[in-house]
Amino acid sequence: MQRIDFTEFQRIDLRVGTIVRAEKFAKTKKPAYKIWVDLGALGIKKSSAQITFHYQPEDLLGRQVLCVCNFAPKQIADFMSEVLVTGFDDGNGQIVLASVDKTVPNGSKLH
Repeated sequence: MQRIDFTEFQRIDLRVGTIVRAEKFAKTKKPAYKIWVDLGALGIKKSSAQITFHYQPEDLLGRQVLCVCNFAPKQIADFMSEVLVTGFDDGNGQIVLASVDKTVPNGSKLH
């Protein structure tokens, strides 16, 4: 494992947000959803997420997720992904969303 120092970690802007919209993303090579996340003062940001195995779009609404907010936007097909919604491999190559166990204000930073 490569080690980093704390100042490098502090450069990553990790924030929690609430999913306010989710829909199937038909134009991707791998199954994905278009996700809109309310990040409080940062506004509503878009993300493309390959989380179709464990989640249906309607089940995502209202769920708080952990997002990397300071990556450069990335064009995916006809959709601009502005944040990275994070998750963990379930051991079978499918993603389980990273979240919080209690509701916190949208846009809260990870410390």
